[in-house]
Order: sequence, then structure tokens, then C-alpha cells
Amino acid sequence: MHTMSRLLNAYEKGYRMPFNNQAKIIFFSDVHRGDNSISDEFAHNQTVYYHALEHYYESGYTYIEVGDGDELWEHSKFKYVRSAHNDVYELIRKFYRDGRFEMIFGNHNMSLKNSKYVSENLYEFYCEYQDESSDLFPDIKVHEAIILEHEETGKEVFVVHGHQGDFINDQMWRLMKTINRHFWHYLHIVGFRNPSSPAKNRHKRHKIEKNYTKWIKKYKKMLIVGHTHRPKFPSENEEPYFNTGSCLFPRSITGLELNQGEISLVDWRIKPDAEGVLHISKNYLKGPRPIEEFML
Repeated sequence: MHTMSRLLNAYEKGYRMPFNNQAKIIFFSDVHRGDNSISDEFAHNQTVYYHALEHYYESGYTYIEVGDGDELWEHSKFKYVRSAHNDVYELIRKFYRDGRFEMIFGNHNMSLKNSKYVSENLYEFYCEYQDESSDLFPDIKVHEAIILEHEETGKEVFVVHGHQGDFINDQMWRLMKTINRHFWHYLHIVGFRNPSSPAKNRHKRHKIEKNYTKWIKKYKKMLIVGHTHRPKFPSENEEPYFNTGSCLFPRSITGLELNQGEISLVDWRIKPDAEGVLHISKNYLKGPRPIEEFML
């Protein structure tokens, strides 16, 4: 509902970020970091995600988290999420200290739209080992959207979580958060799927994706989103709609990698070698292709 206007509103208010053909950016979304309990779907991929982020940090990438990084519908207090995945937040903090981390909020961490919530929870944390408060992401600004502006051509890439206009997960997010925290959270533990989630409802997911392509056709912008959890890299003659996928797949995580003017859809997973030794490896699902082919 109102997808076109709500995406346009996010675009018009988006944080503008210049980039060029030397830029290196990794886009992950829908990480859904939880409290490491049985309902924390991210926990089984934490090692893969950490290894991938460590690679990108050492390789000089900027990390843009395209929404739903933290699972704040099921878990009421951010401090328990941070504590459960302390090593992950320490690594992201290194990106932030280097000026290489940008965060977008999604429907599952819409609380980060509130600057007071951000200052009280993300600026610093209490370190039990040192018995004192330490910086986490001091003065961080969490965005609804980011517009990447190409320095040479002036063309743009619109980056947003993608829940905008998804009525249940956008306008009704407070109600859905309450229902998830006090109802679906417990059914989730025993294996039931939430039918309101586009990641679990194929019809809903495709309807949302059709709205993305309508927006692209009307406003002539390359679009990067998450939300539906379905990885997408456009084929020839398709609209430039890209989806990062998610970090919750049973054996892998997916993301979009921009490396010196070329964009790729990548997959990180644990695989055995010929001797049966397990390794974490990166695979190119689609691309690399020059990003200029997709910028309208």
C-alpha cells in the first residue's frame, strides 16, 4: 500500500553518499542478529558472517547494512543482542571507527528511526570485563535510505531496506512487533512460519517485488533493497532491481559486492575440500558486471 509514494519519500530524504569507480562496498541486509537463544536464526551463520566481514574489513571495503541488522521485534532490549554477538559488534565497530560503516533501518529494527533510542543504545555499551562504559558507534546516524552518487557521471543508486509501502510491515510495524514478541516468537521456536513475512510468503514477496520494478520504471533509478530475503541480480533487459538476499539461509549468507566499478551477487558458505576439511568460501552467483550498465 502506497509503495510508490513511500519509496519516493525515502529517496527524497535519503543520505547522499558520493562514490567512484575505485569504491569498494559490501551490502548485507536482513542479518537479524538475535540473543543467541533457540529462536535466533542468525546464530548458525555467525561464523560465516564474521569471516566474510573480516575479509571485507581487511580488503578496505565500506559496509552498508541495508536494514534489519538487529532483530528488535522479538527481543525487547538491544543490549542483550549486542552481548550475544559481541565479537560481531566489535568488528563492525572497527568499520565505524575507520569511517567505513553506514546503517539503514528496516521494519524489524524500526526503533532505530528514533534518535533517542539510537543515542541510548548504540552510542556506547557497558563492558562487563572492564566494568565501565565503552564506545560502540558514538554519534552514529541511522538512515532510512542512502543515495550513492557517482562522482563522474552524476548517476544514482538508491539503497533502502524495501519495507516501505508493505502495509503490515510498514504502517502497522508497531502492532506487528507486539504480535511477534508475544506470539510468533514462541511459535517460531517450534517451527511455525509467520505468514505476514514476505520472506515466508511467496505471493506477498512477488507482489512487493513487482512494486519495486514499477518504482524503477517510473523514477529511473537503480535500486538495491533487502526485506524479501530473495537474492536478485537482474538479467539482460530486466529493470535494475537488486536484492541482497539475507544472512539467514540454512548454510550460507548472500550479499552484493561493489568492487572498483563492478557489482556482483555473492554467497559465503561452509564447504568441505577434497579431504573433508571444512572451509568458508565465497562464490559469485552472478556478476561481476560494470555497475554503469545498470545506472539509469
